[in-house]
Order: sequence, then structure tokens, then C-alpha cells
Amino acid sequence: MIILGIETATQQVGVALGGQEGVLASVHVARGRRHAEVLTPAIDFACRQARVELAEVSAVAVDVGPGLFTGLRVGVAAAKATAQALRVPMIALSSLDLLAFRVRYTDRLIVPIIDARKGEVYSAFYRQVPGGAQRLGPYRLGGPAELAAELAARSEWCLAVGDGALRYADLLSSERRVTLGTAGTAYPSAASLVELAQPRALREEFVQPSEIEVLYLRRADAEINWERRHQVVPGPAGGGEVGVSGSDRR
Repeated sequence: MIILGIETATQQVGVALGGQEGVLASVHVARGRRHAEVLTPAIDFACRQARVELAEVSAVAVDVGPGLFTGLRVGVAAAKATAQALRVPMIALSSLDLLAFRVRYTDRLIVPIIDARKGEVYSAFYRQVPGGAQRLGPYRLGGPAELAAELAARSEWCLAVGDGALRYADLLSSERRVTLGTAGTAYPSAASLVELAQPRALREEFVQPSEIEVLYLRRADAEINWERRHQVVPGPAGGGEVGVSGSDRR
């Protein structure tokens, strides 16, 4: 069984191919937010490197977030389209799970942190278990200062990885028990995606493309802005309600 992995949750685009024999090829490209331009050539390149035809793919694994809204939409849409065209099932995994999996051999508390922009981060807590890392609680969205305070309160050694950990390095590393990952662990890996998807594929833990949903944790800016532009406010006495657009608001 050949699995195609597509990862676009951060500014890096990742594609990998693999099976029971392990990862056959992987490619990662960081070109800002040009996910749509990079993804298709990356898939073609990975197929050539692995000497695998796209038609040989038996399942498509995709990172469903949390992460960049645009990147996730591009990656999930491409993964769904590919799975539907090939008539193969899908496997969905989280970007935070992928980050934790890369450092699964540490005996510290694993804290993957993804930059959510707007002064917030996505995070979760994991602990090493045989064969991987187990999540200890829900995926979360919050401020980096709040997260740093929580890590300090836990009074245990932690390993923080991800681009969010690097962006807020000064804040997080103020607690001596927190060790920061390197640039090599800053982004989710498509190779990790394929590795994690493989045992699920063997257990036939598949989902259909129509069942895949993106894990945003926060509403898109466009949705919030639309609501603001069409905010409903009380009108004059007896006059019902009035919709206020952004240009009318003072």
C-alpha cells in the first residue's frame, strides 16, 4: 500500500510517499504563502523521486490543522480532489500530532506550538508512549504568555517545538525547565504524516473525502469581517433593526 501525505498547515508545504517499507520520498518547500503554486509540483517531484505513479497510491493522508487558514484550505482541497480522482480513502491527522511525533523519543513533556498569528498560538501537551506520543488534553488556542505561565506552573521539564515556540522563544525560555526545539522541528513533517498514517491504513481506519473537516479552532478573518460589515443594530424607535456595513460604522 502506497500512501500520499500532504501537509500545508504552516508556511512550509510538505509532500511524502511511503508504505510498509517506510518513507520512499519526501519534499518540503517554504515559499511564504504560495501553497497553491508549490503543492502540485511538489507532488510530481515526490512521485518521480519515489518512482511511483500517482495511480499507484492507495490512500491519501492530509494534515487538517490547526494552522494557516489559506494553507489548510489548499492542502485539504487538493488531498480531497486527489483521493476522489483516484477513488481511494483518506486519513486525517493534526499538525500538532505531527510535531509531537518528530520528538517522540524525549522523556520530557512534549509541547508543540504553532504560530496562530494575532498574538496567539495553537498548542497541546503530549507524553512519550511506546511507538509514539500520546496527547494529554485538547488542542488549544491561546496567548503565548498564558501558555508560558502554565508551563511554569507545571514544574516539570518540557520540550517546546514548532514555529510558535521559536517566535516566542524569549517568553517561553524564561522558565528554565522549558527547552526549545530547533529549526529542524519548527514545522510539521509530511514524512511523519505518512509514518503515522501507515498503521491506521493497516487497521483500515479510513474516512471518505466528504467526511474530512479542517481543524481551525478559530473562525476565519473573512467570516468575522463579514459579520462586522453586516452587523445588525437596533433601528429608530418603532423602526425595527438596521444592518450596518463597515463603511457606515464610526
